[in-house]
Amino acid sequence: MRQKHAKPLFEALQAWLPIQLHKIPAKSALGGAIRYAIIRLKRLAAYLIDGRLSLDNNPAERCKRTIALGRKNFLFYGSDNGGERAAAAYSLLETVKLNGINPRAYLSWVCEVIADHPINRIDELRPWNFTDTRQQEAA
Repeated sequence: MRQKHAKPLFEALQAWLPIQLHKIPAKSALGGAIRYAIIRLKRLAAYLIDGRLSLDNNPAERCKRTIALGRKNFLFYGSDNGGERAAAAYSLLETVKLNGINPRAYLSWVCEVIADHPINRIDELRPWNFTDTRQQEAA
């Protein structure tokens, strides 16, 4: 679909931008925006080839929304260490959500197994190693 519909539009934009750049003052805000777009077009072309890539970063922005909404509450963690621990916890929970895992099921499972889990195999407790079977068992 991207090759059929998006690629012609992308190529037209790629041809159109340099033409517009020569029609406007070089130091204008619009000129800066066009130069910004031209520089990044080559990297944006990966979107046309790899169907897993998104055209925007909305999923990442949605992950940060929770943190932005709680910002006032975060002022009262008590110390820098508390803030760093909270940041790590939020990062972990957002990663769990991005992997389509129920955060409560994941945290329950980790709390059950971590005490007896060897430290040299801690990678096994990462969210992407939490299988559907484990998720159903923990729920």
